[in-house]
Amino acid sequence: MFNEKWDVLDENGRRTGKTTLRRKCILKSDEYHLVVHIWIVSTDGRVLLQRRSEHKKLMPGEWAATGGAAVSGEDSFTAAKRELHEELGIRSDEQSLKKLSRIKRRNSLVDMWAITVDPESCALKLQKSEVAEAKWITLPEFKNMIENKQFHNYGKEYFDTLFSELEKMNTVLA
Repeated sequence: MFNEKWDVLDENGRRTGKTTLRRKCILKSDEYHLVVHIWIVSTDGRVLLQRRSEHKKLMPGEWAATGGAAVSGEDSFTAAKRELHEELGIRSDEQSLKKLSRIKRRNSLVDMWAITVDPESCALKLQKSEVAEAKWITLPEFKNMIENKQFHNYGKEYFDTLFSELEKMNTVLA
């Protein structure tokens, strides 16, 4: 996992031709790597959250987004599809997985994706090395977790963008 190779991107998400190893990743101010977050929304408008394994080096035991870094050669969709299946056992395709937005962070480009699933027919298979538990909650409950610092703080811009997109999805689902 820590030996994985990442593509170094420019601010527009284009590959620069350089790569870096995750464990030795030191990027310049104008270099980025791709990260994907996948938001799972139920057909009744709830969101599936996951708590990271206590053994994770980064953010152990925290409630956080499903996702991770794209490995070298992967595009955003491929990374999102892989992470969703690895961490939760949920399969997706081009029709079911929708890109919501991109947020530029200090040295990462975070692509937010969403998928709508029927929670009754969605048998989760948690990757124990990554995910300690998962639970379905409403958007107001999710907002409350963020306000009470029970969910990883990705920042105001991130959450404003996420909730705007999730509320659009819920309007379509309603």
